[in-house]
Amino acid sequence: MVSISEPYIIRYPQIVAVADDTGGKVELVEFFDCIGGAMWTQHHYAKSPLVESVRCVGATTRFLIHPGDVNLALEGSRFPAGISGVSVSGNEIAVTYIGMGGGGVGATSCRAAARGVLREHCDPAGGGKVAAATLWLPRRQRVLIGVDDTDTAEEGATWTLVHNIARAVEDEHTSYLSHTIVQLFPVAFRTKNCVSLVAEFGTTKPETLISTFSELLRKYTLSEKTGMAAYTGFTPSQNLMDYARKVKRGEVTPDLVREIDDPCLRIVMDGRGITGAVAALPFYTLYEEALALCNGKS
Repeated sequence: MVSISEPYIIRYPQIVAVADDTGGKVELVEFFDCIGGAMWTQHHYAKSPLVESVRCVGATTRFLIHPGDVNLALEGSRFPAGISGVSVSGNEIAVTYIGMGGGGVGATSCRAAARGVLREHCDPAGGGKVAAATLWLPRRQRVLIGVDDTDTAEEGATWTLVHNIARAVEDEHTSYLSHTIVQLFPVAFRTKNCVSLVAEFGTTKPETLISTFSELLRKYTLSEKTGMAAYTGFTPSQNLMDYARKVKRGEVTPDLVREIDDPCLRIVMDGRGITGAVAALPFYTLYEEALALCNGKS
């Protein structure tokens, strides 16, 4: 007969915390294994006063949260679990969860052993108990890497190359968070589909990540016109989004990218593909808009 070593624990594969420069905003990214538990969490944790928004991106739940400590008035069925504390200090981010019954198990045992947790303090959970846990996570920075024009008419595919490089650069300092294909305006000199890519990372070593990614991109690209851009801010600026929407709606001159006023933007590989590489950046995880094909008017 098959046995289950921990029948009442479902472990989160990974938890990542990304903060802005001031420490005033944190995005908590939880990779989940059980979609039912994740949907339950999204529904109830959204009621926590520290949680500004919750959304599902692939196999992750993303909480936009701000620092503070609150007493949650937990109530079975109505509000059985939530986030009650967030603090940003130096190189660490501490998050406190609390829940009752099964919600307490999720708040403690299920999260405590996730990859990315530096240390934890958990109450005993299970049955009808109310239990809390504080997890300490590395304070990571968001880095977006945009890429375009790596293939030729004969071979290659930019979206697969970017994904494989993103997987290859993952280590204890860097987590690969998302991959977004961005449909651009179909210019005449496209390979075929005219898309660019943006990969999102949470990292404690942004310079190492950007350098290693660019080395692999230079090694494996099939094109002499490859463009690569990096963005190191918490949220892409409106200037960057305005530019990106222009590239989706019509052909733009190569010089337009030089006019973007954003200190977080860096051009790493300056081939013709830099137009699409930069345009991909603000569409990270905005899949519906990213994939929309514009006709030059809409």
